[in-house]
This record gives sequence, structure tokens and C-alpha cells, in this order.
Amino acid sequence: MKLWATRKYEGKRTTTWWVRWEVEGQEFQEPFKRAGLAKSFRNSLETSANKGEAFYVDNGRPVSMDRDESQVSFFDFACSYMKMKWPDLAGNSRRSTARSLTDATIELVKTKRGRPSDEDIRMACAWAFNMLRRESEQPDAQVITTVKWLGMNTYLVTELADKDLTRNVLRRFGVTQEGKKAADSTVQRRRGPFVNLIEYAIEKTPLAVNPVKDLKIKTGRSVKELDTAIVANPQQAHRLLSAAGRQGKSGAMLQAAYACQYYAALRTAEVIDLREANIKFPRLVFNLLTNQNEPQIGEWGSLRFQESNPAVGKQWTDGGARREKRQLKGRRIGEERNPPVAPELAWFLWCHIQQHGVLPDGRLFRGVETADDVPEGTYARAWRQARVEALSPEECDSVLAGRPYDLRHACVSTWLEAGVPPVQVAKWAGQSIEVLFRVYAKVLSGRESTYHRRISTVLSGSDLR
Repeated sequence: MKLWATRKYEGKRTTTWWVRWEVEGQEFQEPFKRAGLAKSFRNSLETSANKGEAFYVDNGRPVSMDRDESQVSFFDFACSYMKMKWPDLAGNSRRSTARSLTDATIELVKTKRGRPSDEDIRMACAWAFNMLRRESEQPDAQVITTVKWLGMNTYLVTELADKDLTRNVLRRFGVTQEGKKAADSTVQRRRGPFVNLIEYAIEKTPLAVNPVKDLKIKTGRSVKELDTAIVANPQQAHRLLSAAGRQGKSGAMLQAAYACQYYAALRTAEVIDLREANIKFPRLVFNLLTNQNEPQIGEWGSLRFQESNPAVGKQWTDGGARREKRQLKGRRIGEERNPPVAPELAWFLWCHIQQHGVLPDGRLFRGVETADDVPEGTYARAWRQARVEALSPEECDSVLAGRPYDLRHACVSTWLEAGVPPVQVAKWAGQSIEVLFRVYAKVLSGRESTYHRRISTVLSGSDLR
């Protein structure tokens, strides 16, 4: 096989790059509208030749560069990629992957002629990238038309070798549908599936290299440093928890759930799935006033659990349930968390069980109306109402404890400020030590003077007090 340098032809209306090569004395050439595509195609030919790969005499292409595979559009390839990934993805991962591929599809439309609206494209992708919907739902005429149009009018997957084209996709991930700058964590979630798709394309198509690796696009950290303004101090947290219990039936039901986040750093998905069997109460003693056994005041207990139940939407779960039971975040199946139960939390949980009982499967928290799991809207609404009652107008207008999840941040901050070693805090909170140091850097830096004093005490030879 003989390969010539790429030839550039500048016409009156357009510029074309021609790749020329020879196989068995027969000359072939291929035109490209972008220099990057021509370079990628030439590199693929050269790589195949260096590997000693056989070339077809009729079209001059290497065996690995099957003509049909090289003509697959991005949209069609994305559909096959999603089908391949679907069985192994959790519900939330399925949803975020579909959103990533949808944004990429919109960016990779190559013509304006007959182009559907972004809304129509998103509706078509919502069906095309969801294997459950594809198997069970007959799409309407507009979706069918849009899917067919996208299959014919998105760039070829091999054209992703053009770095300018790929760079545009990565930039789109940094913008929300409203045109605002996307959060760093959102950009990372969108970028990951797209990069993985390119790797899959290298395996399945003539695409030779992953262009993303050579692109210099600045991305922020997916894990941000904690804004300490959201952290409630103990007095504020106590007022908030007390007020939560006065927000109607829902507030009374969820008061202990919020307490789990403040005293034990549970994530919302972990709280929702908490069961009576997960709780080891402090030693019980008989109370003559109430005529029953109660947790000993001042003593600690512990939690022991290994599952979480995040809300992902029934269209993304195999069983059609709104939530998907999974192992704990960042842990393997069967791994446990054992955060401590402070005396205050032990009392909240004990009173909750006495007043509300538990569901047949042992779960502590349920919806008031449905007697099933707690709706996300109810969980957030009761907390908003508690903030209005417990905080001053200035505090309520601020970011202070704006979400129930912020109680988890307050708990971890309290543990660190109390001097609990970071390794132990990370273990209780169920996160890596690297993430702990990155997120709670300000809290940790605030204890430097204490650490300095302790080091000086050791170095001076005196007793550490």
C-alpha cells in the first residue's frame, strides 16, 4: 500500500482535502470537508498498513474499515451504545447517560434544512435512549419522524476524529438548557458517557483515536469545597428540628429523618430506607414516670446499614418503581456503614417508633397519604416550612440549611470541629478521605491552631492535655 500526502483544493465555494493512496497498483482517493477528518482517515490507513492488515482491492480500504460501519451516524451509534450499556447501569446512570447523549446529538446535527426543534429532538431522544420505553411504548408520529431524521442528519461517528467537532460537544455540556453556565459536577456527569462512547466507537468503527485526550478544555472539579454559609450551628439546628416536628402530619413523621441527617450524616436516600433493625439503641432502662423502658440518657448507640434507596424515576428502573434499591454510594455490594447514634438522635428515633410505628418491612418513614415511601416533594416542602418558622427573615433568605442534605454537612463539620480524626469521620460519613479533605477544607483549616498547640506540646516533652 502506497500513501501520498493530503492534497488541499480551494474552490470558489468550498475547500476540500483529498486523501490519496494506492493498493495493488490501483489508486484511490477520498474527499473531506474538514482537515481534521482527512488527517484522521489518512492516519487510519497508515496505522492499518503498519500493522500488516489486508486491504480490499475493490475499494482500497483495510479490512477493519468496513464501509458500512464507517457510515454509521452519531445518533444511530449512540442508540446502539445505550443498548449495550443499559443492563449494567443503575437508574441514575441511565438517566444521566441519556441526557449526555441527547446534548451531544443536538450539537452534532450537521444541517439546518428540515431540522426539528430542540424540544422535538429531546423528546425523540427521551424515547430512543430509553430501552424500556423502546420495548413497551409506541412513539407518536413526530418522534418517529425525528428519530429517522436524526439517523440521516447527524455527523458520522467517525467524524468525531475532527477535534473542532468534538470540542463543540464538550462546550455544550457546560451550558444548561436555559443558556446558563452548568455546574462543574453537571459537566463531569455529561462528559463521562460521551468520552466512553468514543472509546466504544474506537472498538467498533474505524475511528482510530480518542480526540478528547488531546483537547485542552478547562473543567472544574466535580467535588466543590463546602460553602460554610450553609452549615447550621447547633442552636440553629435544634430550632430547625423542633420546628420540623410542628409542620403538620408530614413534619411530625419526618422530624426524626431530618435528625438522622444532622446527627449521623445520613444521605436522604439512606434515611428513606432506614429500618428498625438498622438501629442499635443505647441500653434501655425502666422509666417510672412513663412506666416503660427507654434509652438511657447520655449513652450512645449506633446504626448499621448497607443499602440506599435513591429516587430515579420509574421510567429508568427495570421494575418500574420510582426508587431503586442499591448498595451504599461509593461502596461495593454488602459493605456497611456504622455511624454513631448520639443520645439526642437515639431519643428522636425512639419517640418516632413509639408514636408512628414502622412499616411491615421495618422502614421507619413513610408518606402520610400513601403509607408508602416518602415523596421527594413532601420531604423538601416540610423542611422549607420549618426554615420559615425557625429562622430569622435574614437567615431564611440566605443559603443557611437550605436543603435537608445540608444537615449532613453540618454533622460532618461538627465531628471535625470536635476533633474526631478525619479518617474516622470519612468512615462514618461514607465517603473517601480524599473527598472529605476537598469538601471540608475550610473546616479542617480552622483547626490548624489546635493542631499546632498539640504538636508543640509533644515536642516540648510535656504531657498532652
